[in-house]
Amino acid sequence: MTAGLNIAALSRRTGVAPDTLRKWEQRYQILRPSRTSGGQRRYDERDVARVEWLCERLREGYRISEAATLLGTVDIAPTRAPRDQLRAMLEAVDSHETSSVGLLVDQAFALHGVDVTLDEILHPLLQEIGDRWAAGELTVAEEHLVSEAVRSRLGHLLADAGGGVHGAVVLACAPGEQHELGLMMLAIALRRDGWKVVYLGADTPFEAAVALAERVSARLVGISLTTAEHAAAFDGNLTAQRAVEVVLGGKAATPALAKRVGARHAGGRIADCVAALRTFAA
Repeated sequence: MTAGLNIAALSRRTGVAPDTLRKWEQRYQILRPSRTSGGQRRYDERDVARVEWLCERLREGYRISEAATLLGTVDIAPTRAPRDQLRAMLEAVDSHETSSVGLLVDQAFALHGVDVTLDEILHPLLQEIGDRWAAGELTVAEEHLVSEAVRSRLGHLLADAGGGVHGAVVLACAPGEQHELGLMMLAIALRRDGWKVVYLGADTPFEAAVALAERVSARLVGISLTTAEHAAAFDGNLTAQRAVEVVLGGKAATPALAKRVGARHAGGRIADCVAALRTFAA
């Protein structure tokens, strides 16, 4: 006989009436019971965790349909703390369940808000994915699947109108640079901080970014560098007189490189970059 809890035991563990549990299972497919040899349902600890997670969302004001959609029907354990969310994403990658990453990103934004999700979940996630790809532990296809899952969620946030309290900033990747997810997260964080953000994205000619910044009276131009190859190409020709301050950031940007090309440097967590840009614009 298969071990596990029957519906009555699951109800006692979670405080949810058996009729409600049956309705949730039938309507939203949120439980994954096994069957005894006699055909009776048996629920495991993952089912308990999923019901408890749903109950937490209901107490926060979600409708059951909303909470069930957020939880999803894929076979992943629900998470609570940001570190658990990050670990679940990495476990999904390890298990080649990259399609689950998008659901976990949606959960993170809904449960932890934009700032925490960007700084404590997505930033370290993308760093780890990049390191694994560089070490040959991830295929190009797997890296692209994770990146696109994150990119699609960030795109929706990036489309929201920005403020302008701190002035305008132009954000772009250096020429040839295609990795823009970190820059997208910074753009979202800056908009939430009250900046008007002009986002240019990947592979942007530096002169074009500076010219646009001057036309829109931007206070800063932020340039993202994530690879040593593109950092090396970012040479001393950029020391010409400019009416706008240039800030370098990204994995491959260093204070020494910024000094060499007559720019500022902003590194560390996203919140640190936002604080640095606010200081530079003062």
